Amino acid sequence: MADSDTSPGRQLPSGVHEAVKPGCALLRLETTQSREGVLDGAWWPRSRDIGAELPDLLSALTEHLGPITRVGLDTAAWDTLPTRIVIDDHVVHIDSFPVGDDTILITRGDGDLFSMLVVPPHATPEAARATMAQAVRADNITGAEQLLLATGTRRDPSARRERG
Repeated sequence: MADSDTSPGRQLPSGVHEAVKPGCALLRLETTQSREGVLDGAWWPRSRDIGAELPDLLSALTEHLGPITRVGLDTAAWDTLPTRIVIDDHVVHIDSFPVGDDTILITRGDGDLFSMLVVPPHATPEAARATMAQAVRADNITGAEQLLLATGTRRDPSARRERG
């Protein structure tokens, strides 16, 4: 990677900023054991309906990574949580995992894990773009929750629901 790729002020190209809209995923996928950065990508879903949002994300990830086997996400962050989703005739298991509403874990194979920031659906385009740009930087050492706070992308108070 060139030095300019990791300079502190580096932003995404302007064309990418224009393309970042709800439902968009930005990825910095390294499929080696020596990955850099805290997060492997960022996703901005349109809603908290994981059954409606996840298939498009998984289809896009499958194109880059091959078959996805599991997804880990926090039950409290989503309206409903299916136990599995079928993508391209392949079953992807959905696991409840206490990662917070700002993170989703993607597993391919037997344990190749990718961690992605989840930008809240209610985020403004400017805040979402800034958060996603920082999340996918190779030199990013800031966790998902701290990134959201630092860029002004506050959590939606209704996102944390009491489950009974």
